[in-house]
Amino acid sequence: MEETCSRAGFGKKFTKAKPYLLTVGLQFGFAGGYIFSVASLNHGMSRYVFVVYRNAIAALALAPFALIVMCQGFTFLGMQYTSASFASAIMNAVPPVTFVLAVILRLERVNVKEVRSLAKLIGTLVTFSGALLMTFTKVLKLSYFSLLSQPTTKMEATLLMRLSGTVFLLLGCVAWSSFFILQSITLKRYPAEFVVAIVATRHSGLVAWALGWDFRLHGPLYTGIVTSEITYYAQGLVLQTRGPVFLTAFNPLCMVITSALAALGSFLFAEQLHQLLTA
Repeated sequence: MEETCSRAGFGKKFTKAKPYLLTVGLQFGFAGGYIFSVASLNHGMSRYVFVVYRNAIAALALAPFALIVMCQGFTFLGMQYTSASFASAIMNAVPPVTFVLAVILRLERVNVKEVRSLAKLIGTLVTFSGALLMTFTKVLKLSYFSLLSQPTTKMEATLLMRLSGTVFLLLGCVAWSSFFILQSITLKRYPAEFVVAIVATRHSGLVAWALGWDFRLHGPLYTGIVTSEITYYAQGLVLQTRGPVFLTAFNPLCMVITSALAALGSFLFAEQLHQLLTA
């Protein structure tokens, strides 16, 4: 009897903790996705080819919405013009954008008299302010130490590249937030996480591009299997129980993980220490 009660108690605790464990695990998966994506792009792989292979691999492993391709296209384009740590920091704008969209679509209820709602509002403002501060700091400073030795023409080109990359990353934030909202609505009407994950990652990559036994292969494999098929399924589980705002609230953790991994493997991405610190 006691053993049965103990198991039941553990089951309830695990059920409550499962959304947190899944969401934290997702951030580790996303962090690895940033690292592998930048490595693949720096090894000469086209961002368009990368998006196709990522979704093609995910589709083969599990069995697009056009919004998925748009999310990835904007994000990878912005990442190519900036860096992994900067991209993961800018993506912190996803939680506040998701919260605003959820409120507009009445997926999230806000009552300023409730502590929970007030905490969400404050968290949204803080997160969005941090993302904006990160954007202006990174773009305006432009890695001061590296630009001192550059001629004016090259410095202007670098500035334009960083600004363009930032804009594309912000567009990617909006696209990802829209995708989370769409996935949440879809699961409410059709509660089958596995099927939704298959549909979300199905992509017709019919053109065969050459792959090398390096990050041009490792990047699409990792992002296709881990950050597409596995994460979409896990996202579905979390979205069903806690909603899109809860899911995206853990995004800042991804920035910490990505910066730590980038610091350990900076020789792969040519990211200097001061660039990581300003990120």
